[in-house]
Amino acid sequence: MSAEDGAHLLAYVKHFISGGAGGVCLTLAGQPLDTIKVNLQIQARPLLGQSPRYNNTLDCFRKIVSQQGLWGLYKGMGAPLAGVTPIMAITFFGFSLGKKLQQYHPKEALRPHQVFAAGMLSGLCSAVVVIPSERIKCLLQAQANSLLKPFSGPVDCARQLYRKQGIRSLYRGTILTLLRDIPATGMYFMSYEWTKEMMSQGKSVSDLSVPRILFAGGVAGVCNWLVAIPMDVMKSRFQTAPSNRYRGLLDVLREVLRDEGPRGLYRGFTAAMLRAFPANAACFLGFEISMKFLNWLIPDS
Repeated sequence: MSAEDGAHLLAYVKHFISGGAGGVCLTLAGQPLDTIKVNLQIQARPLLGQSPRYNNTLDCFRKIVSQQGLWGLYKGMGAPLAGVTPIMAITFFGFSLGKKLQQYHPKEALRPHQVFAAGMLSGLCSAVVVIPSERIKCLLQAQANSLLKPFSGPVDCARQLYRKQGIRSLYRGTILTLLRDIPATGMYFMSYEWTKEMMSQGKSVSDLSVPRILFAGGVAGVCNWLVAIPMDVMKSRFQTAPSNRYRGLLDVLREVLRDEGPRGLYRGFTAAMLRAFPANAACFLGFEISMKFLNWLIPDS
C-alpha cells in the first residue's frame, strides 16, 4: 500500500468513527420529535363526525406524555440507537468516498453540485442499514398507541419480521427509503458545506466556532427534511401497513392524495422541522469534535 492510499484509508476510518459519534448525538437529541412525527404521519383518517387522534404536534406531544409518560417519546429508540452508529458511520464514510472520487488531489475544493453528488452516494451507501432500522423503529412507534403490542422490543420485532417473511420483510419500503434518502442526503451535505463556507469569511472552515457549527448543522437538517418529508410520509405508512394493503409507491401516493390532498404528503411537517435543527446541529457538532480529536490523536502524515 502506498503512502497516499494509507492516507486515504485513514481519512475514511476517521469519517466512519466520527459519523457514528455524530449519529448517537442525533438520535439522543431528535428521538422525541421523531416519535411525534411518525405518529402524526401514520394516524388513520377519522370517520365522519369524529376528531383525529392528534390535532397537531403539540396535541400529539401532550397525549403521548399523558398516556405513556416522557419515556413514551423514546419508544422505538432501541432500533435507531443500535443502528445509528453504522448508519451515520456509513453515511459519513460514503460522503468522504464520494468527495475523494471527484478530487484530483486531497486538498481540491469541490463545487456545490459535486458535494451534492457525494452526498447522494452517501445516502445510497447507508441504505443497507437504514431500511431495516427504519422499518423496526416505525413499527415500534406505531404500536405504542395501539391496544395490540405484538413486539416486546427491537430484537423481538426483527426476529418476528424475519420469521414471517424473511429478509424481504425487514427491507419492506426499500424503494421509498432510497427515493427519500438519496436526494435528501445530497441536500444535507451540500447545505452544510455551503453554510460553513459562507460563515468562514475567508478564514479556514476548520476553525469555525461551536455556535457556527451548530448553526450550519441545523440548516443542513432543515434542508434535508424539506426534500425528504413527502417520501418519508409515504415510507412510514408503507412500512407500518399490513403487507397486503399496498402494492407499492403509487398505491400509497394515490391513497394520500385521495384522502387528504397534497397537504397529506406533509403530515408531521412541523414535528420534522422542529426536530431537524437541534438534532442535526448535535450530529454535526459530534462529528466535528470527534474528527478534531482523531486528527489530534492520529495526525495525517
